Amino acid sequence: MPMLPAETRMVFSVFPSHTNHYHTLFGGTAMAWMDQAAFICGTRWCRTKVVTVHSSEISFKQPVPEGSIAEVVAWISATGRTSMTIPVEMYVELMDRDERILACRGEFVLVAMGADGRPTAVPARDPDPREELPPAECRTQRLHEVVDDGI
Repeated sequence: MPMLPAETRMVFSVFPSHTNHYHTLFGGTAMAWMDQAAFICGTRWCRTKVVTVHSSEISFKQPVPEGSIAEVVAWISATGRTSMTIPVEMYVELMDRDERILACRGEFVLVAMGADGRPTAVPARDPDPREELPPAECRTQRLHEVVDDGI
């Protein structure tokens, strides 16, 4: 049996059409790219349809300038019965520098959907050692209970 992919990486060039009047990436575009990475990560994990049911606050830490490279990294950090918690980070790389800087971070919860349009079970995930924030883990666990029981 193949190993379940717990991480997805996507790379984007930041073109003028992606930027605002300050020549930095639109926040909405960053959020869309992050949700897209979470969607692909969740789909690869359970190999069925998935829908986004929740996103946490997205922390914008660094502007992403026009002409830079943006790498979006998403991974499965926890699973419920039908849901997956997927943290997503976006890194910026300037074309003329050899450094990678965390630009923004958020967390998404996706639910797997069966052919009947109802939530369906997802493969279990052992806790991810990268997640070191117990309060967020508690909120995530409660959210899994609400999502798994409420949909």
